[in-house]
Amino acid sequence: MLVIFDVEGVLVDGELLPELAKKVDRENEVYELTMKGIKGEIIWEDGLFQRLALIRGCLQQDCIDVANSLPLMNGARALLRILKNEGWKTVAVSGGFSLLSDRVRDELGLDYAIANEFFFKDGKLDGTSFRVKSNKAEALTSLLATLQEPKENIVAVVDGANDLNLFEIAGKKIAFNAQPIVEHQANYIVKEKNLTDIIPILGLNTPSQDYDSQLPTIPKHDPTVRKVST
Repeated sequence: MLVIFDVEGVLVDGELLPELAKKVDRENEVYELTMKGIKGEIIWEDGLFQRLALIRGCLQQDCIDVANSLPLMNGARALLRILKNEGWKTVAVSGGFSLLSDRVRDELGLDYAIANEFFFKDGKLDGTSFRVKSNKAEALTSLLATLQEPKENIVAVVDGANDLNLFEIAGKKIAFNAQPIVEHQANYIVKEKNLTDIIPILGLNTPSQDYDSQLPTIPKHDPTVRKVST
């Protein structure tokens, strides 16, 4: 069994580039471009290039500090502990940057993290190397060939239009606090920002042991979790 997670907006409660943009007084412009990409209103790569141009020259230490400051999503630690205990494989794939996704991988104990790379020159942001483009599923081609998980054993948990290709390779499609375009193509919709809400969707039991303060008791009929009729 394999779960594929988006990072920003799913495993992390926030977006990296808009926060970095605050350091160079371009927050509004970068946030607007970020939301257009998430909603599918612009080509993802075009929007990303525009955002990077706006924050080019940002100090490397600021990039590190901001990536380390973004909070994990509520319930992330609890969910990942349960998945690990049950023997599930987990991967984070991000159209963002490894400075954040690698930190999230290490903190949550994810098996894999795939993202783009920042380039720095003289201590300042100077460019990027792309591993993940608008079709995130392509970035997973090699890994999926290695893992050999059948489609019915793959779950995708995403929030933005740029994640929709991941639904094509997953048997279970979960829209997590997502844009309407994502909800329309999902099997399950989770409205609240709490990753433990997907535990029953995965057919797992919420343990009686309180792993951490992020693990609530989930009602049998939780109105924030909806299965989409097919």
